[in-house]
Amino acid sequence: MVFKRLREDIDAIMHRDPAARSRLEVLLCYPGLHALLAYRLSHGLWKRGWPTAARVVSHFAKVFTGVEIHPGATIGRRFFIDHATGVVIGETAEIGHDVTLYQGVTLGGTSLDMGKRHPTLEDGVIVGAGAQVLGPLTVGAGARIGANAVVISDVPPGATMVGIPARIAGRAKKSMEDDFCSYGMPGGLPDPIANLLNGMMDEMRRLNARVVELEGRVNDGGEGAGDGATPRLVEDTARDDARYNV
Repeated sequence: MVFKRLREDIDAIMHRDPAARSRLEVLLCYPGLHALLAYRLSHGLWKRGWPTAARVVSHFAKVFTGVEIHPGATIGRRFFIDHATGVVIGETAEIGHDVTLYQGVTLGGTSLDMGKRHPTLEDGVIVGAGAQVLGPLTVGAGARIGANAVVISDVPPGATMVGIPARIAGRAKKSMEDDFCSYGMPGGLPDPIANLLNGMMDEMRRLNARVVELEGRVNDGGEGAGDGATPRLVEDTARDDARYNV
């Protein structure tokens, strides 16, 4: 059983990392795999009621791999931490199957309560480098968290999240096997902030054109219509307001 799970973990890494040349290389040179193996030992000790021994194992794993996984966390199968430096996974974190994390990811808590205070990542989630997923929230199956995003609310299944705080920027259209996104950033991803700014600029241009048009009418009315210019301007403005739904 142990060797079967180990082979499964190595195969998962081979599938998701094009830099992996052989299973032996993965076994000897991938700290993410070493951290996962140490976690399984510490988690077994934790479940058997030996918390201090479990924390000692996880501490030494952190020293040698750069990955801190609390022995109380729950982690599914085929879990992969790519580059495996500076990753922190809290005590009550729950991670499903086929999840991928990159360097610098934090699955952290935002409460001092002893209950559930760390996130839940469902199957097939990808969390990009430097992303922070904070609090007892749920990241839905197949979701992608972009690099350096800060997630502080629940994420729908299949959503792509970017920004601080993270916002939905797209939806996954395929399964993880067909649409694996390195660092949780698919190509051609729209920028929600840029879209918002572009919309505001379009509105400003429309309003500026309207002001220029009304100033032109005031000038035309002042030159040729005398006292009748103001009523005509009011009438034209009211008609324009109705047309533009102002």
